[in-house]
Amino acid sequence: MTTARDVMHRGCECLQVNDTIDAAARRMAELNVGALPVCGEGGRLKGIITDRDIVVKCVARNKNPAAVAAGELIEEEHVWSIDANADIEEVLHQMAEHKIRRLPVLENEELVGIISQADLAAKLPEDKVGELVEAISATSH
Repeated sequence: MTTARDVMHRGCECLQVNDTIDAAARRMAELNVGALPVCGEGGRLKGIITDRDIVVKCVARNKNPAAVAAGELIEEEHVWSIDANADIEEVLHQMAEHKIRRLPVLENEELVGIISQADLAAKLPEDKVGELVEAISATSH
């Protein structure tokens, strides 16, 4: 059985809720990634910030990225995540159902990795990835 752990990108870095958006953007550039998880006290996952969030929720609204905290851009109502031991079918189901392109992976409530569409494309059969991309893109923003 293939699990979330088998396909996730390990060593995922976490922004802190008080980190500024300009620091987040620099870190994304250094890591060559388009998103970073945001963690609060005790390393608990609070949300994810994407490069699109930075542009749409900060820059386009004429906010100063050096004065805006990462915690201000995340939506904490519900952060979708998956257990590291979850079956890959559950990963695909969660990403398709919630129309998300990245899924944080937790073990004992601690962030241990993240799964992106690219991770899945590299490790799963083409038909499975195609179904996921189609489901996410159908009404995704």
